[in-house]
Amino acid sequence: MSEPIQTDPDFRNFFRTQLDLERGYEILGDLRPTLWSFSDSYIDLIRSGFEQIMADENFGPAEYERLTDIEFPDRETLHAYLRDMYDYLFGDAPEQPMPPG
Repeated sequence: MSEPIQTDPDFRNFFRTQLDLERGYEILGDLRPTLWSFSDSYIDLIRSGFEQIMADENFGPAEYERLTDIEFPDRETLHAYLRDMYDYLFGDAPEQPMPPG
């Protein structure tokens, strides 16, 4: 069985640089265009990573906080945020979601 994608350095780096405590609350509208300016393989890695962590029963607030320093009160709130972020990055959601806080 392969390693979980959240252990991939590029995937972790995306969260640390784009969704961390400092940048996660900056809803400037530039995250989607920034991501889509990268290579198709990088975009696919981030998309796959989101899909894996949303499906992973073991990925919860503690794991997300380790990646970003942002706390979520529970798994349900975290996964709603991840679904909304996925829809913003890869779907047609008009605005980047705001983490709790």
